[in-house]
Amino acid sequence: MSVDRSMDVSAEAKAGVKADVNAGVKADVKADVNAGVKADESVLDSPAGRLQALFEGHRLTPTQRRIAHSMVRSAADVPFLSSVELAELAGVSQPSVTRFAVALGFDGYPALRKHLREVAPTEQTAAPGSYNEYQQAVEAEIENLKHLAEVLADPRPVQRAGRLLAASRPLPVLGLRAAASQAYGFAYFAAKVHPDVRLLHEGGTMLHDRIDAAVHAGATSLLCFALPRHPREVVDSLAYAKGAGLTVVTVADSAFAPVAKVSDLLLPAAVGTGLAFDTACSPMLLGRVLLEAMCDDIPDAQTRLEEFDARAAARGLFVE
Repeated sequence: MSVDRSMDVSAEAKAGVKADVNAGVKADVKADVNAGVKADESVLDSPAGRLQALFEGHRLTPTQRRIAHSMVRSAADVPFLSSVELAELAGVSQPSVTRFAVALGFDGYPALRKHLREVAPTEQTAAPGSYNEYQQAVEAEIENLKHLAEVLADPRPVQRAGRLLAASRPLPVLGLRAAASQAYGFAYFAAKVHPDVRLLHEGGTMLHDRIDAAVHAGATSLLCFALPRHPREVVDSLAYAKGAGLTVVTVADSAFAPVAKVSDLLLPAAVGTGLAFDTACSPMLLGRVLLEAMCDDIPDAQTRLEEFDARAAARGLFVE
């Protein structure tokens, strides 16, 4: 049963909410986005943060973005890797690593590695034992979660995203193909505390129509989950949403993902690539963290949850 059926909001109240959103949130969007960029500076003390700062401002090809992504994910080990080892880590050719270093302004990869050792000294992590391929996939996800914990050391970007999402009525949540399950999971739980969540998990010619409908109904922000491989339709739809006046908050696998250029506030959470199909524990967890931040900015969130639990118990909805 949809939680919002328990809410009998009058037309006057709805008008008040919309007025509050337009007067408050839209006026603060630009400040929020600018502050979000500045907030990211607090993670520069970590190896991953320093690497990300090194890559920013450079126009990278898709292959080079893949190398950059791999380096950020293995920030502690990168200063000790040869160009061949980095190429294997990123799944690219060794010459691609050399061209990547040149694109960053270095004479070659040795100069890049020397720079990394000078500006980001760190101890090389111990090599894993005789893990099989399944264990290696789990270990890689653990590292992704550790990196996410480092990023969340500064909670301000997530808190800012939570505030934007909580205030958007309705709240469109977009996720296509590999990211559809992430969007569905977020929308399922968000609907328990937010009065109007609109899931956009199917592409096609009607997607822009549904974005328009959300805007006309009063939406001020859109949440997108974007995972590789990135559908062109997602990039196009986010550009369309921005053009329609929405603030785009994106959970993506990397700060260098193709959706970065069409996002106002991007929250990175790496995916695992060791198995035949990518694993997405970090994006899922980041989605739950966003839900928590959103609940903090919805005054009646706890009340709505308690009401849902009471109705669920009366219906015998769940097996205890």
